[in-house]
Amino acid sequence: MSTLPAIAINGRFLAQTPSGVQRFALELVRALDELLCGQAEAPSIELLVPDDAQDLPPLRVLQVRRVAGRGGHLWDQRLRRHCAPDTLMVHLANGGCILRGHSLTVLHDAAVYRTPANFTWAYRTLHRTLGRLLALRARIATVSAFSRDELCALLGLEAREVPVIPNAWEHLARVQPDQGVVARLGLQPGRYFLTIGSPAPNKNLQRAIAGFLQLGLTDERLVIVGRLDAAVFGAGVSTPPPQVLMAGRLSDAEVAGLLQQARALVFPSLYEGFGIPPLEAMLYRCPVLASDIPVVREVCGSAALYFDPLRPEVIAAALRRAIDQPALLQQLRERGTAQLQRYSWQHSAQLLLAVLRQMAAQPVSPLQPRTKALP
Repeated sequence: MSTLPAIAINGRFLAQTPSGVQRFALELVRALDELLCGQAEAPSIELLVPDDAQDLPPLRVLQVRRVAGRGGHLWDQRLRRHCAPDTLMVHLANGGCILRGHSLTVLHDAAVYRTPANFTWAYRTLHRTLGRLLALRARIATVSAFSRDELCALLGLEAREVPVIPNAWEHLARVQPDQGVVARLGLQPGRYFLTIGSPAPNKNLQRAIAGFLQLGLTDERLVIVGRLDAAVFGAGVSTPPPQVLMAGRLSDAEVAGLLQQARALVFPSLYEGFGIPPLEAMLYRCPVLASDIPVVREVCGSAALYFDPLRPEVIAAALRRAIDQPALLQQLRERGTAQLQRYSWQHSAQLLLAVLRQMAAQPVSPLQPRTKALP
């Protein structure tokens, strides 16, 4: 007999705009399904999705069930009515049902508390409140030791009670790199730096651009992939300098093609819960130049050249080293290949199953708070 009760996974992430959080949820569901294939006594697991969920993944073990309504926080709260009382609910993308104590919620970072400028007042107020309520009722997991420590400090959780289920990289290995994207964008192989980000302040693109421009190069480009607005170029500047190319949103195949031929990935973030782009770069042997912040150190180890993300002149010096020291880039490529072995979606799925088995063996009373007293 299976050691797990029935499990219901919240599939609202399939109705959301894709980002790193939704990527995590989708890949973990896929890996969990693959892990359970062939097991004679696999647990009963449903993926509950709202009416507006799209691109449902093909699954062999997990059963997909539509629950009426459009995905949103109210839909999350109604999910408990569609599950038996002993069903273990799993929320992989930050949300959760605050009225259901027998559940696991993955909070990916503490950004709503630590970087409030990233969010509107309404968004951060809602998600701060939601996070605190979920910490009281649900089991909380996260994606890095750094995020675990942040959430414990902010929500009054015990570190030993917050499992770490990390991101991984194999999703990008499934795509065929677009070999023509470099030419279509007017780039020269090996003569551009690549960064993947958004206009959010924590992504720190303005300082990365300033550091690149300090080099004064006319034969190198900085390529920015992702949604962007002109604010990152500084006050009074509405168009990018000619050395900076705003590529916009690209497909995974196009991103893979750019990583294959970039001089290096520049990852200048000030705050992250994990940071997937460096691992994606390592997959394609693209050297990584990254912010010297704790979570990036945790994810990249010795496989990155680090810089102070608050000082454009230091960013410029790192870029200059990447141009002048090809032996350094080769060393980073080799270290990156080794660093990838620390992460896989299959391993993360195994960690998730282990957490669920532990929860099944030690159920928490629905009235028992999970947090310790905050100072």
